[in-house]
Amino acid sequence: MARLAAGVVLVTAREAPLTEDGPQGEDAGMTATAFLSVSLDPPLVLVSVRTGSRMDDLLDEQPLWGASLLTESQRHIAGRFAMKGRLSDRLLFEDVPYRRGELTDAPLVRGALATMECRTEQRVPAGDHTLVIGRVLAVELPPAEGGPLAYFKGRYRRLE
Repeated sequence: MARLAAGVVLVTAREAPLTEDGPQGEDAGMTATAFLSVSLDPPLVLVSVRTGSRMDDLLDEQPLWGASLLTESQRHIAGRFAMKGRLSDRLLFEDVPYRRGELTDAPLVRGALATMECRTEQRVPAGDHTLVIGRVLAVELPPAEGGPLAYFKGRYRRLE
């Protein structure tokens, strides 16, 4: 599967949804290369999350999440959120430029090719991963510099 090129997406969520008292809980995020469109009507996407991971546990409790399609200049963000034994979630976001999703309160990376706000519709166990199918609630296509970030043969790459 290392020979299958994939786009790189940052999937993010907040531990608890926005309340009348303001945001609750910490932000969390993970780098994903198994992310795809499932349906246009209704708009559904799928992300594969390692079973038992922090994001798997969080997305089991919190149905609202975001996805940022990263550009080639954002490989440092992808690498940071993909590290094993990584920094605490609070430090991961420290110098990442992002805005809050209006519907999900999830961090959405500024300068990404596209951002989506999603709500989990279904979770499907699949081996050592969980397939999380989300309904796309909102999409933003901001101006972005450069092309998409790809992952191929174990490395982040630019598409030529």
